[in-house]
Amino acid sequence: MVRRKEPRIPDHLLDQLLAGADAQSAFAKNGLLDELKKALAERALNAEMDHHLEQENEAGNTRNGYGRKSVLTDTGKIDLEIPRDRLASFDPQLIAKYQRRFPGFDEKIVSMYARGMSVREIQGHLRELYGVEVSTDLVSAVTDAVLEEIAEWQNRPLEALYALVFFDAIRVKVRDEGTVRNKAVYLALGVRPDGAKEILGLWIEQSEGAKFWLRVMNELKTRGVEDVLIAVVDGLKGFPEAITAVFPETQVQTCIVHLIRSSLAFVAYKNRRAVASALKEIYRAKDAEAGRAALEAFATSVWGRKYEAIAASWQRNWTAVTPFFAFPEEVRRIIYTTNAIEALNAKLRRAVRARGHFPTDESAFKLLFMVLRQTQKEWKMPPREWGMAKAQFAILFEGRFRLV
Repeated sequence: MVRRKEPRIPDHLLDQLLAGADAQSAFAKNGLLDELKKALAERALNAEMDHHLEQENEAGNTRNGYGRKSVLTDTGKIDLEIPRDRLASFDPQLIAKYQRRFPGFDEKIVSMYARGMSVREIQGHLRELYGVEVSTDLVSAVTDAVLEEIAEWQNRPLEALYALVFFDAIRVKVRDEGTVRNKAVYLALGVRPDGAKEILGLWIEQSEGAKFWLRVMNELKTRGVEDVLIAVVDGLKGFPEAITAVFPETQVQTCIVHLIRSSLAFVAYKNRRAVASALKEIYRAKDAEAGRAALEAFATSVWGRKYEAIAASWQRNWTAVTPFFAFPEEVRRIIYTTNAIEALNAKLRRAVRARGHFPTDESAFKLLFMVLRQTQKEWKMPPREWGMAKAQFAILFEGRFRLV
């Protein structure tokens, strides 16, 4: 039998508060909950004033009535009576002197922005849901407040070793000198030795090729990364060379998921499931030789003849695929089952689609960072296969990987 958990507020106190009133009215605008919030805030402010005056005993400071202030909360607007002192030295912590928003209000705005809502959509949402009128400038100011956090996050120290790092890109439209351009925003998803996932950074590509990637790799090294066991990339020109120039022992592997995705781009929607199933025979082969045989079999199959570009694409990239076959099944599954980065990309693309295009690189960076921050909070457990995979890493990369 499950025992009922005792509430933090006793029932008899709740009965007194409701005093026979309709419980639904308590949740209405200016209802009981708003009155309680106002009463508790004013009580806390008066307690702060008492403490402040105790600290200033020798100064002869005393109370000097109350001032009024309208404060935006996460459920609406409340009018507070703020205690004053004669020396005007009281600076409350709950609601600072020049603060017009209650703790939690800014988080609501940031959360909506991170879910892809535009500034005007947030403005309309707050108006309809809470009856609160805020300016677009206020919404922009609240979201811009994370820019300092972004700079700190992008320069934070990193772990010395990452077992895996997945490099991927998402395309965004950014207005640049009066023209809307497609830009690539690259992200690095690292997997630590204990299996925990971590976003290492975001980079908006300003220049193409090896120089850009060399700068990214040097940045990671400067921030503390000493070794990466396996780097999974999408086959961009100059990328593998840039990685091994900075991390010479890193095994660079073409992303199997990218190969599959690009292969299915040639396929009619109704046939995609069947073709994807046929491609499994290639990347699930026991070794490189068997994989090559499976690729040749696919090329001569019904699907291979119908979509000839698929086999041609795999053949062009075959030398970058073959390192994959040297790994045991547990490690392979971690590499090609990139659920974490695929789910992450889906959220990023959804937010970008809702926005259309961005006025600046900075605004694009701001939104993507907020989505990443929100997503990282949901990451609790390492991949299911990690227990077996890390034992394999300890053998394959002896002296470089330590079991955690």
